[in-house]
Amino acid sequence: MEKEEDKSFAFSNPHKIELTHIQKISYSSAVLGILILLVGYLNTDFNTIILSTSISFFSIGTISYAFSFYSNKSKGIKNDHVWFNPLTNKGVWGWILAISLSLFYILLYWFPEYLGQAKNGEINSGIVGVFDPLSILIKNKPASQWFVYGTLYTLIILILGIKFILKYWGNRYQVTRTVVVILSQTIFAYIIPEILAALNYNDSYDTKGEYIGWFDTDLKNTWPLDYDFFNNWHLNAMQAEAYQPIGKIYLVWGIIMFLVVTPLLTYFVGKRWYCSWICGCGGLAETAGDPFRQLSSKKLSAWKLERWMIHSVLVLVFIMTGATLYGYFTNSSSILGLNIYKYFQKPYGFLIGAAFSGVIGVGFYPILGNRVWCRLGCP
Repeated sequence: MEKEEDKSFAFSNPHKIELTHIQKISYSSAVLGILILLVGYLNTDFNTIILSTSISFFSIGTISYAFSFYSNKSKGIKNDHVWFNPLTNKGVWGWILAISLSLFYILLYWFPEYLGQAKNGEINSGIVGVFDPLSILIKNKPASQWFVYGTLYTLIILILGIKFILKYWGNRYQVTRTVVVILSQTIFAYIIPEILAALNYNDSYDTKGEYIGWFDTDLKNTWPLDYDFFNNWHLNAMQAEAYQPIGKIYLVWGIIMFLVVTPLLTYFVGKRWYCSWICGCGGLAETAGDPFRQLSSKKLSAWKLERWMIHSVLVLVFIMTGATLYGYFTNSSSILGLNIYKYFQKPYGFLIGAAFSGVIGVGFYPILGNRVWCRLGCP
């Protein structure tokens, strides 16, 4: 059982595990890849080189380290010494990582200009500017903070998913599930949306030059997790003439997904089919969050809190969605004298969609475990 004295705030590990030369080189390569990406903040003129070098060093370093670390171990669960590592036992490195992740999400959601996102027709800089060459290559458009986030999100699930497979090699369930998670994120949440963006099937302008709007092209994203699916701008965009027939396909599929597919599959095989096999949030939790799974509270009080929290969020999303649909079908911006956007959509998006699922849900992996959002917040 976990004890307070097991947690170490030391920078150096008193129970150090000796690494081989290959593991040291691989580990250094992965760290160097991250550091090279941070060079983007300097706004250099070598964005293509920075991005390709960073991804290469991080990917090769992480995979080679995992292969070297797990290849000579016997089959079975390999979570030795997790409570002796300052990164995975709420030690100082865990807190540094948690603060860094939380800060990244805060900048992503509310202060993207500090990530280099351009305003008023200016040129991207910083981290966003580093991803410009890739974005232009894929869809002939400069990057946005969401393109950066989507690319990093998919890359992390892919690379750390491979690490997860190497760790649990021999467990057919874990290997198969992780392969499905990687393919779901890569194909449905990244490749297809980016192809549609390249074909101007979202975030586009009509023949008169008027902005049409944007709609979510992630086929596996479903309401109520996709809480803004029924927002006016989203429904209008999916029905816009310039987006047809793709727009209406997504509209029909989105409705069928939560009315038919989700209830039926959940009834017959349980909720894990989505949470652990398809969902992007679960995919990140099971790959990037794997080293921190032991930090999740197993107390009875945590389970009781989980029931209250998750059902409270479900009630909130029903209320918010009900108000949104009322405004859409009545062509009204308010309900009971309350502005729908100001009192329903904006608070839910800020508190649940951004602060809870993003800042806390991912940023607190190293402190509260890898399923904070999934257990306590996902409706």
